[in-house]
Amino acid sequence: MLVIRLLRTGKRNQPFFKIVVTDKRKPPRGGRFKEDVGFLNPLTKEKKLKAERIKYWISVGAKPSNTIYNLLVKENILEGRKIPVHKKKKSKQGEKVQSAEKPESMEKPSEGEPVIEKEPEASEPKQLKTEETEVKEELKPEEAES
Repeated sequence: MLVIRLLRTGKRNQPFFKIVVTDKRKPPRGGRFKEDVGFLNPLTKEKKLKAERIKYWISVGAKPSNTIYNLLVKENILEGRKIPVHKKKKSKQGEKVQSAEKPESMEKPSEGEPVIEKEPEASEPKQLKTEETEVKEELKPEEAES
């Protein structure tokens, strides 16, 4: 299977990319690629693409990598929408919203686990208040001793 992708050349901290057509299973080491169809210099933002050759290779069956596809769409060689290359980070608020959206009725207990019905929420705060007052009452005599 043929693929159009980037081949990194250049020195350390000075990247330079050739855009090459190669076999997907064999990486393009040592010049073993079918054809050089352009280059990209990210430091100077310079790029040169052979549009006719790229269209030819795509018509033959070569598939561009996601980065190359986005570059071709940007340069109006291909039509379509860009592909999101990087994964989006999950926000903490988004995780809370997802867990809150799932109703409790959807959660099923596993087999062998007893089904426990929850008491109404109105009774739970009362219990919390009584526990808090008990803790405060216990602290008051200790503070008086010290």
